[in-house]
Amino acid sequence: MVKIAPSILSADFAALGDDIERVEGGGADQLHVDVMDGRFVPNLTIGPVVVAAIHKRTRLPLDVHLMIVEPERFIAEFVAAGADMVTVHAEACPHLSRTLAQIRELGAKAGVALNPSTPPDALRYVLDDLDLVLVMSVNPGFGGQAFIPGAHRKIRELKALLGDRPVEVSVDGGVKAGLAKSLVQDGATTLVAGSAIFGAADPAAAVRALRDAAR
Repeated sequence: MVKIAPSILSADFAALGDDIERVEGGGADQLHVDVMDGRFVPNLTIGPVVVAAIHKRTRLPLDVHLMIVEPERFIAEFVAAGADMVTVHAEACPHLSRTLAQIRELGAKAGVALNPSTPPDALRYVLDDLDLVLVMSVNPGFGGQAFIPGAHRKIRELKALLGDRPVEVSVDGGVKAGLAKSLVQDGATTLVAGSAIFGAADPAAAVRALRDAAR
């Protein structure tokens, strides 16, 4: 069954605990936490202190998405703060295999994100080191962007490359209920959504609506 992962980038940071409680009530499967450094992407967000605070307030697994340069310098801090999954960008890791091994050695699941212009083939030599691949369907940095249609083809190509490996395929960026079914048909197993959930009047209902649409 498809997993729904609300992205807290679009939540109300002044009432983050309340927003998390709402999406938990709607049946969210995990939380997606975007970490941005103002260098790899043109935005600044949060660090390990906020991840630790979120971890104390939720029973949901935390997928911490590191949109930062030199992620290997900070992985241990984020895992210690409560990250269950750590996703790094292929474009930011010159020694990707080593970085994925580092994540796993620290006890977290290892993920790789692919920017819209990065082909699935960038992962060919680390396929057996992956627990998760995150297909970016917008250029990372800001919430509320429009879905890039080429992500459909990329997900299909990625699924073919992965074969029967038990790797989660997430899609993040512009994901709305109207796209949910087609993304699952392409092969996505996790739908990451920010503004479509937290921008709704009732985030819990928005989680349920996205799951229903994916079916």
